[in-house]
Amino acid sequence: MAVGKGFLREPRGQEMAIIGTWNLENLYRPGGRFGPKDEDAYAAKLKALASTITRLDPDLLGVQEVGDPQALADLTDTLDGQWHTALSAHPDGRGIRVGFLSRLPLTTLADVTDFPSSLAPVQADDHNEPTARMGRGALAVRLEPAPGHPLDVVVCHLKSKLLSFPDGRFNPRDEGERARYAAYALFRRGAEAVTVRGLADELLAGDGEARDVAVLGDLNDEPAAATTQILLGPTGSQIGASGFDRPDHGDAARLWNLAPSIPEDQRHSRVHAGQPELIDHILVSHALLARVEQAFTGAEHPLPSVDADPTERRDKPASDHAPVLATLRYP
Repeated sequence: MAVGKGFLREPRGQEMAIIGTWNLENLYRPGGRFGPKDEDAYAAKLKALASTITRLDPDLLGVQEVGDPQALADLTDTLDGQWHTALSAHPDGRGIRVGFLSRLPLTTLADVTDFPSSLAPVQADDHNEPTARMGRGALAVRLEPAPGHPLDVVVCHLKSKLLSFPDGRFNPRDEGERARYAAYALFRRGAEAVTVRGLADELLAGDGEARDVAVLGDLNDEPAAATTQILLGPTGSQIGASGFDRPDHGDAARLWNLAPSIPEDQRHSRVHAGQPELIDHILVSHALLARVEQAFTGAEHPLPSVDADPTERRDKPASDHAPVLATLRYP
């Protein structure tokens, strides 16, 4: 597998396709509680997002934090060419949801929000009833990057590590409250990972050595985190592991995280409290892994450092996340 060579992809021919994931950071129309305060700030955000998408020129982009469906339409209107979109019908309490931007037609396969029936509800805060649903639905679509080569893709946005507390607070009253809400977030992120893994299992259908399947998204944790590992399926054979080049019985069900293939100086998609971290990921089936030419991140400028209060960035034009992308080769 080739290693990415920088923020700009190399020119591709008809046999190449680029897929990726990007958290657009609070894509709302202006005037609401969470989006830009005025039209000028909104126009600047659309311009910045469109500039990055145009420069990277993906064929398929899984997106997160679409707060207003019309805002995604405004973004596609800013882009050149024809774009197809799909959005989850299951936003969170702030109205943000996942979706897709694609140069190719899309067929929606599933829009999942409920935990698997065998998974018990989890505690979400100090007061409410336990929840048995993802905070934001996971959306699966099918496209055909090359004739006769269907690709099934899931986009998701798991529960954030940035904690929120009752009454809209982003700071805890005491350390006990902080610890409890960190645990609630972990419970939920783990259950959401199980739910997305179940959706991936349906798409793989026990035949990941022949089926092209990808899971894209803001997983809100790094590659070695337990919640990220849940999504991978059977252990072993990940990129860089001693058994990577040896087939085993888990290949039909396993997903491979492309994180180790991203050049080391690019291997982060957000900066939190001054610390770079890779929390946006592309996971691929065995069949799709064989098509991967390179993986890379696509930030146009150094990423800003974010803290515990996301409202401070509502008028910022650029996203606080870098896109994470992979180039695929088709015969």
